[in-house]
Amino acid sequence: MVGMARVRLTQRAGKLASPPAKKRSTPQPGGRSKPIRRQRDGRMAKARRRKAIDSRRVIRQLESALTRKGEELHELNNIGVALSAERDINKLLDQILKKSREITAADAGSLYLVEEGKDKNSPEDDRLRFKLTQNDSKMAPFEEFTMALNDTSMAGCAALTGKSVNVADAYHLPPGSPYKFSRSFDEKSGYRTKSMLVVPMRDHQDEVIGVVQLINKKSAGVKLRSVGLVDKYVIPFTAVDEELVSSLASQAAVAYENARLIQNMKKLFEAFVNASVVTIEKRDPVTQGHSRRVADLTVDLAEKVDQASSGPFGDRRFTKDEILEIRYASLLHDFGKVGVKEKYLLKKAKLYSIHFELVEQRFEYILQSLEVELLATKMRQIAAGAAREAIDETDRTYAARRAEIIQLREVVRHANKPTVLEEVGAQAIEELGRRRYRDLAGEERPYLRPDEVEALSVRKGSLTHDEREAINEHVSLTYEFLNQLPWTGELKRVAEIAWAHHEKLDGSGYPRRLRAPEIPIQPRMMTISDIFDALVAADRPYKKAVPVEKALDILRDEARGGKLDKDLLGIFIEAKIYEKTLPLAGAEVAR
Repeated sequence: MVGMARVRLTQRAGKLASPPAKKRSTPQPGGRSKPIRRQRDGRMAKARRRKAIDSRRVIRQLESALTRKGEELHELNNIGVALSAERDINKLLDQILKKSREITAADAGSLYLVEEGKDKNSPEDDRLRFKLTQNDSKMAPFEEFTMALNDTSMAGCAALTGKSVNVADAYHLPPGSPYKFSRSFDEKSGYRTKSMLVVPMRDHQDEVIGVVQLINKKSAGVKLRSVGLVDKYVIPFTAVDEELVSSLASQAAVAYENARLIQNMKKLFEAFVNASVVTIEKRDPVTQGHSRRVADLTVDLAEKVDQASSGPFGDRRFTKDEILEIRYASLLHDFGKVGVKEKYLLKKAKLYSIHFELVEQRFEYILQSLEVELLATKMRQIAAGAAREAIDETDRTYAARRAEIIQLREVVRHANKPTVLEEVGAQAIEELGRRRYRDLAGEERPYLRPDEVEALSVRKGSLTHDEREAINEHVSLTYEFLNQLPWTGELKRVAEIAWAHHEKLDGSGYPRRLRAPEIPIQPRMMTISDIFDALVAADRPYKKAVPVEKALDILRDEARGGKLDKDLLGIFIEAKIYEKTLPLAGAEVAR
């Protein structure tokens, strides 16, 4: 019993001394322990964070690249707009090179243009013109020159092949390069040319019209005044640079071609205008040079008005196109004369030559008839045994009548001149229209026919009322002609300006009898120039040239009478604009 109890105590003590056995968990299908799961979740979370960080980094990089690309495209677009708006070819070329350097951080650059040879179908005699150069670090004298278009130069190679040339160091060209680099400028100036990018300019027909050559891409905005600075800051041009300049060069080529086309069109139109002026002068040679002198005077007056800083024209400005518009309107203001009968334009006296000869012959016939009458009278007297005194009286009567007829003929000759006809002369002409003689048939005829009386009774000049109206019609004809031309927007008022150059501020002008509010400043200026030149010109056979001071007095009287713009006339006289054309007009100047 005791032994069994000891055994039981021993067993109980063993139970107490031994650690309790762990209860084994029953594994779940597909499951793992919690620590393993936590480790796994931690690794996955880190992976996700790394992926998110990488994704954000990529996104930022993409956004940055997209932003840069957007900025580049925006800059290219702005440059393209600026280039397309420039019409001055020299300024345009300067802008092309300047913008190409700006977007690539190039220290210097040059621009070349391809010039076709005489044979348009063969490029063998084509040339490359060194048109422009820019350099931020070295100033050197520049003079344009041409060189053969071949691949011995980088510019020539780019122009011939249509491909860009990009070299890291111009002094160490890639092996096998067909082109060489001339160090003459560097040696003379102390400059060091290193990286170069040469890009062809292609037009809309994919033809190379020029080359943009960029030199020394800089990593910082410094002046490369020494070779050491070149080595430190000059880096090669990148593929992005090449892409940007190629895009810009294409835009530039199109802009250049457009500008050149516009320039050629302007030259063509200028030639047309000059040919039109020649046509006018051929039609009306007595006013040769008048249109050009009026244009010179009117443009000069417009420029003086534009320069006024105070007074009635202090805020009046003319653009370059408006000045050109005034010039064209002035040159063509008389073009309608091509539609006026030539005999009116060339009429030098009140009677046309053939009509005056008829009048002269008529007077000669009247004189001979008087002589025949004298002889017949004397024969009758002698046959009748008349006394000597009676025959002598007949001779005296004949002599008096003959002298009177000769005097009347002189009145006609004087009246036929395109001068001012006095009242006495006008009355004598009217009397000759009533006076009669007998023709060979014995019928009575007037010394002067009604149309001859009308012509010879013109008080001033040589034209009758109807003839003057016919010539005045040239203003409307000018408008009709000019209004048919397809003027561009900046020249759209040429016809209107020319149409109003004979209008007066008081409504007494023609052809529309416009009054001051309806007459723009441009024709007001032209009217002053037109009248002045017509007064002082010595090339008018129907009038004498008026001395300059008298012509200016006439203009002042017209202004005081409300016909001309007194403020414009004041500038015309005070600035002595009128003096410019006096030698050309053969004007009489007081000494």
